[in-house]
Amino acid sequence: MRRTLFYAALVVLTAVFVLPLVLMLVTSFKDYSDAQQSPPTWLPDPVSTYGYGQLLEAGSQNPVLRWFVNSMLAATLHAGLVLVTASTAAYALARMRFRGRGFMFALIVATLFVPPATLIIPNFLVADTFDWLDTLTVVVVPGAASAFGVFFLRQFFLSLPSELEEAAVLDGANQWQIFVRVVLPLSKPALATLTVLSFLSNWNDFLWPIYVLFSADRLTLPAGLGLLQGAYVSDYPVIMAGAVLASVPALILFVLAQRYIIEGVSRSGLKG
Repeated sequence: MRRTLFYAALVVLTAVFVLPLVLMLVTSFKDYSDAQQSPPTWLPDPVSTYGYGQLLEAGSQNPVLRWFVNSMLAATLHAGLVLVTASTAAYALARMRFRGRGFMFALIVATLFVPPATLIIPNFLVADTFDWLDTLTVVVVPGAASAFGVFFLRQFFLSLPSELEEAAVLDGANQWQIFVRVVLPLSKPALATLTVLSFLSNWNDFLWPIYVLFSADRLTLPAGLGLLQGAYVSDYPVIMAGAVLASVPALILFVLAQRYIIEGVSRSGLKG
């Protein structure tokens, strides 16, 4: 009986998450009139590529493919920078002995409790000082110092046996060689997990790009898709087609890295 109730609860929970995605996909293949029906229908009648056609033929006013490329570049570069900054800082906090290490780690973790919205104005002023506004740099660099990434990788590095590093020291390796040749190769699951999380965080970011990107051809995909929402009329097939386009890279990335994500989370102690 318990097993039956458990699986029934899993089915209900799965439906809660999956049904909106199914409705999004179905609506993207409807025409305008079919999408406006109330109550909505589950099957498009007729099946239409109207939404995708309008999305990809929107012209210079809504260059969706350019937004897609901008988001791919920004998310990829951002994830790479997060790996560099987080892995080096986490290794120092996990393995090196220096005064104030505990306080520094506590200070980094404390920043996780700061609401991101409160940092928009300070980050905007800094970006303006460096003349980054309305460039790809402004959506790549400001969030690259990831407090969560440092915390996550530090927990993983602490789980690695120190005997491997001691053996490398006996073989004549210095601290940098130990980090690059011993620690990082053993940390592939954690690095893959952080890569996916950092990529998705930047890919789905909507609030920051709409504040710092002004030109239509420099918008990222989430910010650009917001322009498709009309003030009085909503073209749901076009909006849902854009949402499907935005979800494809995230789904592919998760499927490819699923095994590493599960292993990285389980070994770092971040369960639930």
